[in-house]
Amino acid sequence: MIITFEELQAFLDEQFPQGAAYGTLQKLGDGWAEMKLEVDEEHLRPGGTVSGPAMMGLADVTLYAALLSKIGLVPLAVTTNLNINFLRKPAAHKPIWARATMLKVGRTMGVGEVFVYSEGGDEPVAHSTMTYSIPPADRRS
Repeated sequence: MIITFEELQAFLDEQFPQGAAYGTLQKLGDGWAEMKLEVDEEHLRPGGTVSGPAMMGLADVTLYAALLSKIGLVPLAVTTNLNINFLRKPAAHKPIWARATMLKVGRTMGVGEVFVYSEGGDEPVAHSTMTYSIPPADRRS
């Protein structure tokens, strides 16, 4: 792992404070990350469930954290593709959490997957695969 939990948390706080709206970093390892989103009224959709955009945002930021654990603090690494499957209805007023794992990290692209869970549930409520573009070393700031 190239960065520590504390380094990534400080980076996210400084460079991506709006990311906190999508979840908070809970754990970080070599090529993986876990984040949690405290669900409130702004994350709900009609029908009493967590909205798709809330789950997608959590998944995206969690995979960004997992990628940065492998490549370092690269602000311009960006999502180029996000696919998500909503598998079951998450509880409306319970936190959701995500675990992201990098499947491949190359020079210019990173591919990973994310499972999203509703707190207290054993089965995932969503599964996502994503591709990130990694800028060349001379264009990383």
